[in-house]
Amino acid sequence: MNSFTLSMVLICCGGLAALFLWRQFLLMKAVAVGFIGIGCAVGLTDALTKLLHQGSYAVSLKYLNLFSLSFQIDGLSAFFLVSIFLVSLLAAVYSFHYLNDSQKALRTAVSYLFFALLIASMALVVTAANLITFMLAWEIMSLSSFFLVIYDYESADNRKAGYLYFVFSHVGAMFILAAFGIFYGNTGSFMFADGNTMPDSAKLTILILTFIGFGSKAGVFPFHVWLPHAHPAAPSHISAVMSGVMIKTGIYGIVRLYASLGLHTPLFGEIVLVAGMISGILGVVYALGQHDIKRLLAYHSVENIGIILIGIGIGMLGVSFGNPIMAVLGFAGGLLHVLNHSIFKSLLFMGAGVVIQKTGTRTIDMLGGLLKNMKITGITFLVGSLAISGLPPFNGFVSEFFIYLGGFRGAALDRTAFVLSIMAIVSLAIIGGLALACFTKVVGVVFQGEPRRPDVTAGDEKGPAMLLPMLVLAGLCFIIGVFPRMFIYLALNAIPVSGLGYGRIPMEPFMQITANITLAATVFFVILAGVVALRLVFYKDKTIGSAGTWGCGFTQPTPKMQYTGTSYAASILEFFRPAAPLEEDHPAISGRFPIKTHYHSHVHDIAERHMVHVVVNPVLWLFDRLRWIQHGDIHLYIGYILLAIVVLLFFI
Repeated sequence: MNSFTLSMVLICCGGLAALFLWRQFLLMKAVAVGFIGIGCAVGLTDALTKLLHQGSYAVSLKYLNLFSLSFQIDGLSAFFLVSIFLVSLLAAVYSFHYLNDSQKALRTAVSYLFFALLIASMALVVTAANLITFMLAWEIMSLSSFFLVIYDYESADNRKAGYLYFVFSHVGAMFILAAFGIFYGNTGSFMFADGNTMPDSAKLTILILTFIGFGSKAGVFPFHVWLPHAHPAAPSHISAVMSGVMIKTGIYGIVRLYASLGLHTPLFGEIVLVAGMISGILGVVYALGQHDIKRLLAYHSVENIGIILIGIGIGMLGVSFGNPIMAVLGFAGGLLHVLNHSIFKSLLFMGAGVVIQKTGTRTIDMLGGLLKNMKITGITFLVGSLAISGLPPFNGFVSEFFIYLGGFRGAALDRTAFVLSIMAIVSLAIIGGLALACFTKVVGVVFQGEPRRPDVTAGDEKGPAMLLPMLVLAGLCFIIGVFPRMFIYLALNAIPVSGLGYGRIPMEPFMQITANITLAATVFFVILAGVVALRLVFYKDKTIGSAGTWGCGFTQPTPKMQYTGTSYAASILEFFRPAAPLEEDHPAISGRFPIKTHYHSHVHDIAERHMVHVVVNPVLWLFDRLRWIQHGDIHLYIGYILLAIVVLLFFI
């Protein structure tokens, strides 16, 4: 049994063992976490080995004596497996103390089963070598994640989030299925490797259809509507996995089909690049207007998917115009951002989970001063915030820097490519600035200042199984940011050069870029150490006074006088009001003795406003009309099966 198969078996055994041991709560969690964690560790080691040494693996099994279930691990698959197994391993460890309600023992056991299925299906999606295998794994992934989203099914909002996710998952799957139908109709084959033989018109149609289908899973604007509902509804370790790695299977699908079909027209690269810019900017704008910390992080997934698409779009344009350096910089930056985002976004969701569990609220403006009692959570959340904002010396900077370099290479191309490259560079700058503003708001309001409400105070940070994964992820943010050489090497090995028409990529020029980043980080730390040393020398034996913060003339200020997240972001949101309509509820203050008033604001997602009416409501209406089919009569169910067989015989 090879290492990948062993990892799949161990992960699935962990999920099944949880069901048999659900009456013994602690033992059930320990066994499930142990098996899933060991399985992920085996898979991670195998993926890293194959990626570093450019190894491969292929296997094929007969399915129903009709189809082959074919799997293949190449550089691109191995790179995505690294993210899947790394984040899933840490999420499994985190869940041990996070899922701590013994009254929900059976529900917890079922969630471990679906968690194991989700991990295994994601791994199978990125290793599928043919259309049948891919769609089977894709459906298992969608269904298992649906049941994880509705973990707290008593809540009407959570059930709504689950149904919304279910609808968008399967509408997206229908687009993918339609594209695969065209693929098979033109090639007579289910193998991805045979996609290069069809006409260019069919290839372009397939790419556009799959971009819609995969974009729905990835959270590309405007197909992201499910995402800000589903991620907050799921438990935090599941939010970390869904946002950190599951939505990246959509990115994998886009890159895999692009490389398999071999259609290097500028049009598709332009579509991907424009979609990335729109998703990136609007994702972070909508995040700025959120009051729920998990919903805010969900919108940042839309933003970072936009950044990844900008990198991939730049790479596609580089391929189209025969500029290999631009292509490699774009693809390497985009793929590295896949890994980087999986690390810092998982860290942020886990940090948010600790905050929610210890305070009992997700509302940002109710929190404050948490850093005093939650130092590990606060510091690791700050590291994740700096990384997601693209600031050095953390990992988000490295991948965005490569994408910037690819964009500058595109500025030397023809008029359209020049304009799009400049727009990509400007968009990245805007996204970075807005992300920094957003996380300044979150860290400042949630962790700094004073508690805003006496009934919402920070508890302790008990639960090492929750804190250890956050420390590991924060450490990775720093290591990749300062020593990016090996990680860029992994991203370069993941680029499917054969599908892009290039030979072996020369590594040295790109390694020199990473060496310069490490040198700059070293200089920065030397200067920082010098400044700290000078401060210690100059302030030695000096008395440092302390006094209360100036209260603007108020003699007894209260926590209510602090900035809120809403007021902090108001001026930025006002600028983007056409794309992010702001609804405010604030009764006017009148009279000599005005009554108690309130203020509430809500930023509307324009895609959600229209997409729900265009997609969700019609689908739900249709399902309502078809309820009569499900009547409980077994005889009619058997009749349905026979009727389906008779109809299929006409096509076989």
